[in-house]
Amino acid sequence: MKINWGTSIVLAFIGFITFILYFVVRMSMDDRANHDLVTDDYYKKELAYQAEIDAEKYASDNGAELTVEKTKDGLVVVFPEDFKIEDITGKVSLYRPSNRHLDFDFPISLSKTHLLIPDNRLLDGRWDIAISWKYKGKAFLHKEKMVY
Repeated sequence: MKINWGTSIVLAFIGFITFILYFVVRMSMDDRANHDLVTDDYYKKELAYQAEIDAEKYASDNGAELTVEKTKDGLVVVFPEDFKIEDITGKVSLYRPSNRHLDFDFPISLSKTHLLIPDNRLLDGRWDIAISWKYKGKAFLHKEKMVY
């Protein structure tokens, strides 16, 4: 039996479609490729994004820049020294893009101008840090991406 060009092209298309369908089925069944929205209330947070932009701008305009440093004890967040620590309130959010179960938030409670995030809570890898804080009714925000 002789195979002509038309039959060869049809067989090539069937092989290619089978190849693509195999990978589609394989990726949709694989638990490692779970691509849900990683944060809860994603759309609600998106609507409040302008407030975040304003808080970041207000922080940079008023010299309220925070520094985040990696030390052997953990992650140290240093607040500006010209602010009274008793008037600073807020929360620190650590977000792990690769695994939502590693995300955590905690309130800011300062005894000095720095805040220590213990090393035992942080695994190696990429972290998105968002520090939203208030000082005398004014909102400030510091966002940073880092590899720990």
